Amino acid sequence: MEPRATRLLRRPRLLIVGCGDVGMRVLGLLQRRWRVLVVTHSPPRRVALRAAGATPLVADLDDPPTLARLARLADAVLHLAPPESHGARDTRSAALLAALARGGGVRRLVYTSTSGVYGDCAGARVLETRALNPATERAQRRADAERQVRAYARACRVRATILRVPGIYAFDREGGDPRDRVRRGNPALAAQDDVVTNHIHADDLARACVAALLRGPTMRAIHVNDDDASKMGDHLDRVADHCGLPRVPRLTRAEARQSLSPLQMSFLSESRRLDNTRMKRELRLVLRYPRVEAALDESTQGRRQTP
Repeated sequence: MEPRATRLLRRPRLLIVGCGDVGMRVLGLLQRRWRVLVVTHSPPRRVALRAAGATPLVADLDDPPTLARLARLADAVLHLAPPESHGARDTRSAALLAALARGGGVRRLVYTSTSGVYGDCAGARVLETRALNPATERAQRRADAERQVRAYARACRVRATILRVPGIYAFDREGGDPRDRVRRGNPALAAQDDVVTNHIHADDLARACVAALLRGPTMRAIHVNDDDASKMGDHLDRVADHCGLPRVPRLTRAEARQSLSPLQMSFLSESRRLDNTRMKRELRLVLRYPRVEAALDESTQGRRQTP
C-alpha cells in the first residue's frame, strides 16, 4: 500500500466504466479535480477520450481476462455500463466487481441502476425503501447488479451508493430529445390508460453522479429524478405546446397493443411516481432542470443568442 503522504499529494483517481453520454458529462465536471481513467472496448475511441482529459484503458466487460489490469488502479469507480441484452443476471457487473475485488484499492463505488427495478406501482409514490419487483428481464438484470454491488461492498469494505435513474433526456443527447418523439408523432396512451413517468436531464444526472462520489451514503439507494412526474401523454403535450408542435395522437391500451411493438408496450405498462427527497437532502443536489420547461427555455434562449 502506498504511503499516506503520497496519497494526500496526488489527485484521486476515478475509473469510469461505461463512458457514454453521461460519462462524458461527468468527465467534463471532474477532470481538473481527479485523474480520470476510462474503460473502453473500442481502441479508436482512445483519441476522443484523451482529448477530453481522460486516460483510456482498453478492456471489455464481456471478456473478463481483459479486466485484470483494472485492479488497484483507482480510488473510486463510477459504474455506468449497461448489462448485456439478455438473461436475468448481469454478468458484466460480475466480471468487473471480481476484477476490482482482486485489487482491493477501491474505496468508493457509485452504480447507476434503473427505476424499473420496482416494476409497476400503479402510479403510486415510490420511496427507495420499496421492495424490488422487476417485471422485465431488463430490470431483473439491474436488480441483480444491485445485489452484486452490495455484496462486493460488504466483502471489500467499499462505500457503495446505488442511483436509481428513470428516463434520461437532453437536447444534445442521441435518442434523448423529447421533441424528436413529438415530431415523429409516436402515439401516447389515452388519459384513462396512461402511465406516470419520471425523467432526469443528463446534465443533472452527471452532477448527481459527482455528488454521490463525493458524499453518497454507503449501502444507500437514491432516486435521481426531477420534480416533473406526470402522465406520459401530458408530458409530451407540454413539450409540444411549448415548442409550437402538434400534439401526439392518443390510443387506448387495446389500440396500442395492435400497433406498437412489445418493447414499446413494455414502457407503457409500468406507472410510478419517484420521490427524490433523498437526492436533495443526502446528495444536496439542486436541480438545474426541475421541469422539462426549464430545459426547453434554455434551449430556445441558446438558439436566439446564436448568430
